[in-house]
Amino acid sequence: MKLKKIFASVLAGAMVLSLAACGNSAKPGGTSGNGAQPGNTSGGGAGKSLTLSIGYTTASNDDDPYHLTALRFKEIVEEKTGGRITVNEYPSSQLGSEPEMWEGMQTGTCDMAVMTNAYVSSYVPANGTLDLPFIFSDLEQARSVVDGEFGKSLIDNMAGTGVTCLAFSEGGFRQLCTRSAAIRTPGDLSGLKIRCMETKTYLSAYASLGVNATPMAWGELLTALQQGTVDGCDAPLSVLYTNGFPDICQYIDNVNLFYSPLPICISTNLFESLSAEDQQLLLDAAVQAAKAARDNNDATAERMESDLTEQGMTIIAEDEVDNAAFRDAVQSCYEEMESYVGSDWLAKIKSEVGLS
Repeated sequence: MKLKKIFASVLAGAMVLSLAACGNSAKPGGTSGNGAQPGNTSGGGAGKSLTLSIGYTTASNDDDPYHLTALRFKEIVEEKTGGRITVNEYPSSQLGSEPEMWEGMQTGTCDMAVMTNAYVSSYVPANGTLDLPFIFSDLEQARSVVDGEFGKSLIDNMAGTGVTCLAFSEGGFRQLCTRSAAIRTPGDLSGLKIRCMETKTYLSAYASLGVNATPMAWGELLTALQQGTVDGCDAPLSVLYTNGFPDICQYIDNVNLFYSPLPICISTNLFESLSAEDQQLLLDAAVQAAKAARDNNDATAERMESDLTEQGMTIIAEDEVDNAAFRDAVQSCYEEMESYVGSDWLAKIKSEVGLS
């Protein structure tokens, strides 16, 4: 009898060890079983190893800002930790759509994502101030606001969502890309079906321009354009360049419709489980990755437009666009969005850009 009890105890212990070993399996999109515990130290082999997964919806292309941001973040983190922290990239929606990745970070099934701010604003309305149409006059102004106190206050405002923003990377201005109609004035858009993200700000902006906005997932867009389900879309130049649009669309219309920051996000539970040193390391890496994406946007824009022209696309330059008419046309969007983003937030950003 005693021998049976001893055998049962040994068997139970083996089962516990077996279950523990299974629980340490890292899964794409989920926190690694080797994840850091509170109090881990950074540097060399002093801290525990950690594997992070970072997702994004666009293609793995050297000029794509989502990919470049994730890749540079990976390189910096792995270099600074000597490989103690590794970062695995998952492009092309492998970890899900942007809403799925956001909710995954909240629940702990997704570690990190390079997000589109417009989707973040669906969960944190104040972020929608950055998505207002024509809110920024140029890239210099946009970057100054995002990098300054206003941008920091938006990051702080995300506390309590379950997702932590490490830094804002950049897609750039989202330009219109159209199959067969050049866009120079608001009237040129009247009646067109334009794919857009399903966010209040974007839908309101397009409604003010007389557009038949058609929300759909990014992964469905190229097929919809090929089939004529939609007449165009909006996206940063670098994304249009790296994702196959010259084969389908005739025009890129540089109207500077929306500015597109790209929040580099991490699950708050995961982030707060790290040591202070590792938290700072990730924060610093995100800032450096964001700068790399911006620098690449600046360095490649002229080449991209030239290549797209050679591939048969027509580029409508900024100086051909009636910017004043567009700004006037979207005032109803600002009025509608005030109650959504918050009157205080709207007043602050208007003050920042000289519109108050």
